[in-house]
Amino acid sequence: MQDNIVFTGMRPTGKLHLGHYLGVIENMVKLQSEYKCYFFIADWHALTTKYDKTENLRQDVIDVASDWLASGVDPEKATIYVQSLIPETAELHIYLSMITPQNWVERDPTLKDMAKILKTKEGIASQINYGLMGYPVLMTADILTFNADFVPVGIDQVAHVELTRDIARRFNNIYNTDFFKETQPLLNNCSLICGLDGNKMGKSFNNDIKIADTAEVTAKKIMSAITDRSRMRKDDPGHPDECEVAYKYWKIFGTKAEVETVRCECEKGLRGCADCKRQLGAKINEKFAEIRDRRKYYEAHPEVVEKILREGSEKARVEAQKVLKEVRNLVKMF
Repeated sequence: MQDNIVFTGMRPTGKLHLGHYLGVIENMVKLQSEYKCYFFIADWHALTTKYDKTENLRQDVIDVASDWLASGVDPEKATIYVQSLIPETAELHIYLSMITPQNWVERDPTLKDMAKILKTKEGIASQINYGLMGYPVLMTADILTFNADFVPVGIDQVAHVELTRDIARRFNNIYNTDFFKETQPLLNNCSLICGLDGNKMGKSFNNDIKIADTAEVTAKKIMSAITDRSRMRKDDPGHPDECEVAYKYWKIFGTKAEVETVRCECEKGLRGCADCKRQLGAKINEKFAEIRDRRKYYEAHPEVVEKILREGSEKARVEAQKVLKEVRNLVKMF
């Protein structure tokens, strides 16, 4: 397994929340011991929608890396790098863009979703920019820069890996080679967590709990979580399956015995929602105590984080240059 390459990354959106931890980071920590891993922070991709809001971009990159490192992503086990420090990816993107049919890009569901979000925002014109249009091909270039075997994704992201495979196959056919692997999706069966209001957890929705939040902030946020709307009094029989947030969190962070106790006491009216959420806040704080202690260290020493990113990027470039050299040779570049 260690010879197989796994590739994944994140756009730098600032401090990450529990959805990121459960949906991506936990899996990264697991995979780094099983595969040769490349984990990247996609700062070029951030420009596709926020090209005019770059004042916090560098800090956002540091924040994402700090959350990864605090959560157990290990630069000794995985190569952690910054996308814009690998110019080879940009050159590969040019070659791949030349062979990719326009309709392949237009049918990419990720692009469609991002374009839809942009068009609904005030002040954004109805047409999308060239960079966003090429987003799927740039992401393919990210993956093929390291000729990855697998990309861990949720079921809703499989289509993009299929596009990467299509482009790799087309390149191989045009240039009469089998150089590029046909990357496969590695399905991530992770725990999904909703926001405190029951909707998708997200920074822009102001309904998230961040990895870097203090215990006090976390406890306060949990107290605002939606529970069983039909329950009026503390001793009313509850309906755990209709509890919109708190019981769902218990099923993620509690033990099997704790979840059963919560259900039983709730249904019998022996557990009030406020007490339940206080216990839940303590449970989550216990889970993230060590991670947050490490996070404080990286926050106080950003130079350590930057050193890790630069060293990882230098290491990644060595491998990227090997791939690009072969691509340039196949394309017959001067």
